Amino acid sequence: MAKERIRVVVCGDTGVGKSSLIASLVKDQFIPNLQDALPTVTIPRDFSASPYSPQNTILVDSTNANPASLQKELKNADVIWLVYDGHESYERISLYWMMMFRSLGLNLPVILCRNKCDERIPLSSGYLNGEEEGDTTVEDEEFIPILKAFKEVETCIKCSAKTNLNVSQAFYLCQRAITHPLAPLFDARVGELKPLVVLALKRVFILCDKDQDGFLNNDEISALQKKCFGKTMDTNELKFIHTTLENISAPTQKYARRTLYVDGKGITKLGFLVLNKLYAENGRHETTWGILRAFHYTDSLSISDKVLHPKVDTADSSSIELSPVGYRFLVDVFLTFDKDNDGGLNAEELDDLFKCTPGLPKLWSETSFPYSTVINNQGFITLQGWLAQWSMTTFIDYKTTTEYLVYLGFEKDAKLALHVTRARRKRRRNGIFYRAPVNDRQVFNCYVIGKPHSGKTSLLQSFLGRRFSESYSPTIRPKIAVNSLELKGGKQYYLILQELGEQEPAILENHNKLKECDVLCLTYDSSDPESFSCLVDLIHKYPHLKRLPMVFIALKADLDKQQQRCHIQPDDFTEELLLEHPLHTSCIWPSSLNELFIKLTEVALEPAKNTPDLQPEIVQKDTTVFWQAAVVAGSVLGFASIFTFTLSKIIRSLSNSSA
Repeated sequence: MAKERIRVVVCGDTGVGKSSLIASLVKDQFIPNLQDALPTVTIPRDFSASPYSPQNTILVDSTNANPASLQKELKNADVIWLVYDGHESYERISLYWMMMFRSLGLNLPVILCRNKCDERIPLSSGYLNGEEEGDTTVEDEEFIPILKAFKEVETCIKCSAKTNLNVSQAFYLCQRAITHPLAPLFDARVGELKPLVVLALKRVFILCDKDQDGFLNNDEISALQKKCFGKTMDTNELKFIHTTLENISAPTQKYARRTLYVDGKGITKLGFLVLNKLYAENGRHETTWGILRAFHYTDSLSISDKVLHPKVDTADSSSIELSPVGYRFLVDVFLTFDKDNDGGLNAEELDDLFKCTPGLPKLWSETSFPYSTVINNQGFITLQGWLAQWSMTTFIDYKTTTEYLVYLGFEKDAKLALHVTRARRKRRRNGIFYRAPVNDRQVFNCYVIGKPHSGKTSLLQSFLGRRFSESYSPTIRPKIAVNSLELKGGKQYYLILQELGEQEPAILENHNKLKECDVLCLTYDSSDPESFSCLVDLIHKYPHLKRLPMVFIALKADLDKQQQRCHIQPDDFTEELLLEHPLHTSCIWPSSLNELFIKLTEVALEPAKNTPDLQPEIVQKDTTVFWQAAVVAGSVLGFASIFTFTLSKIIRSLSNSSA
């Protein structure tokens, strides 16, 4: 995004031609006999230039007659255009001007300009960048000592206000010092790219290496050029890059025996970094910025927060899911990094996949990924589990999803990977509010609640196809399991089961958290006579739970059923709530488990069927039908009576006439 404005202060010794340079830039011609200092000039953006050019550039012509005014202008500057014209003024660059800038505590880029160079200097050509041919910098013996001594001096250039030589280029360099700064990219003291830019460029390399073979081939380099600069790269340009890298890695060079380019394969990751280092060393760092900004990096070398976390408008009771575009992208990512094509991502493949991200999402670490979803016999996450995990992530924290989609190379607006469901509607029947049927959601959230040791953890493990284990450990931290289900008709849904652990009381008291719950799964151990009373006490303690659809589950049904030591038995309690009797299931009965998970999903789709104290709608329909039938019957009888009365009257009238 373009900056609003930048302020350039032009300074230097008296008589070096500061005002002439400004006049030559503005008027495009040399104007002799100018006043000592020109008024401040505002130059609007040329909209044919880079989109990162500032909206306005303010040029301030300084005078040495008033040191206090000069110092004030320097402190308000964004960049300094420092001008000299000969040996005497050159000596004062080091002895006076740079010392004065440091004494004022200025940390600004300085563009050093030697004016009055009236003979044109040949320009060299560039490669792999978005600039036009022609270099604006000239390395000269007099420039090298200053560049080495003062890191503030970003670049040097020779100009002539009289012949208009490189005046616009010098102005452009002042703009570029702000819009494409060198300091964040390159450490001139050690001659190396800085760590943050190395990390960013490594991520760019991984994203551009579409076949994940560790090389950028010609097609991949051309695609990068097209993405970053909107232009294609011809064979000669590619050959020039390859030759440059081959020469650098020659036995006598710095990168001897280190592979930068392999003929027939392409540029290595190290070669890509070396190429960008060359851009920085040769004053072509705008090329590197063009690459970085195409991948949404800001001046601080972090990805723009607006890109990572786009604003998504949602209603209070809406949920956010992945759209078909999002699922398609995640499928492609999985297939790309499943290099052995075994249908699972092993530890090495997962590590490669997340190399271009900050690492495993925090939510995944907190939920014991990959054991929160479907894995194969070797413990590798499957495609089914991969999509289920992202479905859960999007439902719980969609910002994590958009962030990682961008990190993984999703090139469109991240909002396109999301689907915002309609706000959940409520209806009322006999004074009781209940949730309306759902028809635009495919991800549902279920809280699994019950007394410790009732079998909740085993239920979650069974949901993921894991074998039953006799070992028991109490659940302290919340646990989560997510998997896909296919209902009748072939439609696929994702169900999230959450065991709340020690956070259960806090969550059950939190009405906002309960809004995120689509169905409650209330479990008890049918072989433990003390288990069911916990659920009865829970509903009495939190009566607002009855606003949610719920399903009662009798677990461990493979064991001997026990009479519950409670003032009311499970069947009677569910009848009192106008709910179905508890489902009896066991973690070693696969068919009953599948029936349970389908039931939970169906209840989330049709909440009214399992909302406590809600009379079944069919009863109302029957009553309505009865009264409708009664009205119809009454109407028929009424018409029949009228018809009989009228008919008898006509007959009597005819009889009297005959008589």
